Order: sequence, then C-alpha cells, then structure tokens
Amino acid sequence: MGTRERNSGQRWGVAMCHGFSGTRSSVAPWAQGLAAHGFDVELPLLPGHGTDWRDLERRRWREWTEAFEDAYARVAARNDVVFVAGLSMGGAIALLTASRLPVAGIAVVNPGLDFYDWRVRYISAVRLVMRTALPIDEPSAPDPVGDEGDYSITPLAAVHELKRLFRAADRALPRVTAPLLVFKSDVDPVVPPSSARRILRRVGSSDLDFVPLHSSSHVATRDAEAPLIVRRTAEFFARCAASAESPTVGA
Repeated sequence: MGTRERNSGQRWGVAMCHGFSGTRSSVAPWAQGLAAHGFDVELPLLPGHGTDWRDLERRRWREWTEAFEDAYARVAARNDVVFVAGLSMGGAIALLTASRLPVAGIAVVNPGLDFYDWRVRYISAVRLVMRTALPIDEPSAPDPVGDEGDYSITPLAAVHELKRLFRAADRALPRVTAPLLVFKSDVDPVVPPSSARRILRRVGSSDLDFVPLHSSSHVATRDAEAPLIVRRTAEFFARCAASAESPTVGA
C-alpha cells in the first residue's frame, strides 16, 4: 500500500500484524482504512498461516516475530516515521517489536498476553500426548474472506509457541516506551481482559490511550466498530508523528 507524502514532507508507515492461525484478511479493513488516510501499510502473512494446521504445527514463535521485523524493516526503508499495529497475537508481536526497534506509536486491538484456559499452563507436557484441539468458537465472528487455509483444528505445539511468545512480550513491556493505543472488546471469547490490564499496568509508555469496544467481539477489525478503530488509530498516529521530532526508541 503506497506512501503519500505529508505537507510536512514526512512519510508515515505502519507495519501491521494479524493474529494466531489468522491471515491478513482479519485486519484488512484496518490496513485499508489507514492506507486511505495516507499511511504506507505493510501487512505480512506470518509463517505457518494461510496454509494448513500442519504447517503451523512446525513453526516456532521466533519465526513469527522475525517475519514481522522484516516487514518493519521494509516500512522503515520507505518512510520517515514508523508505527506498529496488531490484532490479538499480532498485538503481542507489535509490542515486542516496539521494545526492540524505533517506533513512533503502537496500536493494538484485543492484544493477547494470557489465556482463558488454565490448562495452557501445562501445554509443554500436554502437547506431547495430545496433538490437536478444536479452535475457540466465536459465534459472532465474520465469515472468512478469501483463502484462509485449513485451521479447523489447532495444533497444540503451536499453542506452546504462542505461550512462549506471550511470555517474551510480557517481559519486554517495561522497555516499550512509545505512545500506546489499546482497543479492547467488552465481550471477547478468545483473549481474557487480564491481557489488556497487564499491558496497561506494565508497559513503560507514559502516553496511553484506552478505547473500549462495546459492539465488537474478538476480531473487532472486521466487526461493527471497525470504522472507529481506523479513525481513532489514524488520529492517534497523526498526533504521535506531530508531537515527536523523531521516533521513540525501545531498549
């Protein structure tokens, strides 16, 4: 999605990340909306996604973060100011990236850091005796768009990697100092509210903005309040760019 130069001469870019077992279509309205506001948006398909659950089963969490950091690098090469954004697991990846690389602002929607199911704490052992489980059913989720691959079951080895990713993101939160915008659905069957609370409590950012979503479920970027997410993100990123002469640098 192409870059539009601002009146100030600055070019603004966004690296955006989808969630666990999802694809780019889950955040496409968010990406397209920001592109319409003049942002250059890079939206990578993470390894093991958009194909088959057996592909996801073989992947490691660092493959996901490295793929996103490659997208960040492409955005940074084309733009003067860089932001990161993500949905669910993508929110954790965006935060982890912001702890390592210079970003001017961060926006996350229903960011993942924790699980509802207490059995996940034993996933390192469970995955050795049980290969798959049924995915979380989200009754209000929109119909898939395009080819999203076969994820009718969830590989528990990948859930183990997801847990490791969440742990790494949690440890990195104090090093995240860029302005942060958090959207959280009131009703989210996938990510517990404890995730957003923990992020807001532990993050090193002094500029925090929290937006509750009253009419959207987990994939809020394709739900009733998707236009609100686009508008508030564009406004937040524009303010971040205007208020800083250079991006905020993580550790």
